Amino acid sequence: MQKNIIETITGAVILLVAGVFLAFAYNGSGMRIEEGYTVNANFSNASGIALGSDVRIGGIKVGTVSNLKLDPNSYEAVISMQIRNATQIPKDSSASVVSSGLLGEKYIQITPGGEEKMLAGGDKISFTQSAVNLEEMIGKFMFSGGGVDKNKSAAPAPATATP
Repeated sequence: MQKNIIETITGAVILLVAGVFLAFAYNGSGMRIEEGYTVNANFSNASGIALGSDVRIGGIKVGTVSNLKLDPNSYEAVISMQIRNATQIPKDSSASVVSSGLLGEKYIQITPGGEEKMLAGGDKISFTQSAVNLEEMIGKFMFSGGGVDKNKSAAPAPATATP
């Protein structure tokens, strides 16, 4: 009987430590939706963006992606972003899908505009730039010869004078 109590207490302590670790990891991950306002943007290609992806201005995280859906009329990706209340974004700002390195994680980069009116909850960012498909670019480069036309000579042919 004594052995069962010790095993039960040991198991409870392990579960408690695991629960504390999970709570700490969740709080530190930045995955939770913070209080703020929601802004939407349409992208023709949003590959690499997932729920919880960062929204950054000047490299600083100002929000997270809170929803992804497909517009049934335009077949574009509609991305909802939860922006912190402390961050005000001009109405003429642009959003683009970028990566943090050659093969790094993708996030939404917002470039602030110059307009004095600010976006409010439910507004839409009109100017967007979709994700660049690295594999497609490499394929185009390889199969186009790297931009060099091998059928043309390097120097132009000399002009012939006519009498």
